[in-house]
Amino acid sequence: MEVTSQSDVQSNRTLPNTQTAEPSALSSDFETFLKMLTTQMENQDPLNPIESADFAVQLATFSGVEQQVRTNDLLTGLGAGLASDALSQYAGWVGLSARSTAPVKFDGAPITLDLEPRENANRAVLEVSDQSGRLVETRDVAGTAGPYQWTGQSADGQSFLAGQYTFNLKSYSGEDLIGEAPVEVFQQVAEARLNSGQVEIVFDGGGVIAATGVTALRDAG
Repeated sequence: MEVTSQSDVQSNRTLPNTQTAEPSALSSDFETFLKMLTTQMENQDPLNPIESADFAVQLATFSGVEQQVRTNDLLTGLGAGLASDALSQYAGWVGLSARSTAPVKFDGAPITLDLEPRENANRAVLEVSDQSGRLVETRDVAGTAGPYQWTGQSADGQSFLAGQYTFNLKSYSGEDLIGEAPVEVFQQVAEARLNSGQVEIVFDGGGVIAATGVTALRDAG
């Protein structure tokens, strides 16, 4: 059995830098420290024991590592609890209509858009993209804010394919583009879920957006 000599142990008195270690490696460093300290105490020379000051420093380091491990465990548990509480708060949204820029499902029925051109715009252009991000339609719309019915039909009367669509509004003053922004639509909420600690809202049509992206709520229907 290999025995660690005192010189080998003392050469390893420089401990892992726990202040810069990643949280995921902290527990491993903690176990390594315990093994090193135990081995050092078992193999020290009785006639030349470790200096009490050095031993006190190592004990203090041990205490600091232990406290940091416990703090990280506590923060992890706290974060999970907060995420769960947040999800329960959004559960009341299920069944309501929420306004957002999430993709909208088109199934042949008109979609009501909330158009908000820039205040000093005298005309606006609506851009429609399919679920692959391909621009499928561009049309002039009124330069004033308010609801707009998108029928899902092209200029020659052909209906667009069923699927998810997103909308973008460009505002113009004369021929000058003065701003553009995604168009918001009310959709019924089907689910609230956690994804990587963040609450997401899932709509009946399959669109998904972060809960923070919802700008208004109302009763469905």
